[in-house]
Amino acid sequence: MAYENPEDTLVLETTKGKVVIKLRPDLAPNHVARVKELAREGFYDGVVFHRVIDGFMAQTGDPTGTGSGGSDKPDLKAEFSEESHKRGTVSAARTANPNSANSQFFICFEDAPWLNKQYSVWGEVIEGMDVVDTIKRGEPVRDPDSITTMRVAADL
Repeated sequence: MAYENPEDTLVLETTKGKVVIKLRPDLAPNHVARVKELAREGFYDGVVFHRVIDGFMAQTGDPTGTGSGGSDKPDLKAEFSEESHKRGTVSAARTANPNSANSQFFICFEDAPWLNKQYSVWGEVIEGMDVVDTIKRGEPVRDPDSITTMRVAADL
């Protein structure tokens, strides 16, 4: 499929189907650069959705599958914006420290206005939200769904 801007589009093949994310370097250029770098290294391939809360979000990006891991790259400084956390928003997961985002991210199932201006929004699902909706729930998830492959569309 042809995407508007393949360099700023991610294609996730998951155990549930395909999800396409439009990247937002206008909002979080450093987060977008990191996610693309990790995707190109194959970092996300096989990583599970370890925390999935019905009516809230699906979180992934931790190679340990526990929610406490990340890449070996340095943490990122917060890139908070005015962008709202709504259905399909993709945002950087972090600890209580605003500057602790690394490789983990979450996709919102529903609007989550309490997250606004507190998490770095770096993308939005433009295809496959119906797939995201079917990801197995849990905290932690038993027998979790995973990202099979995650690629920058320009590389496909």
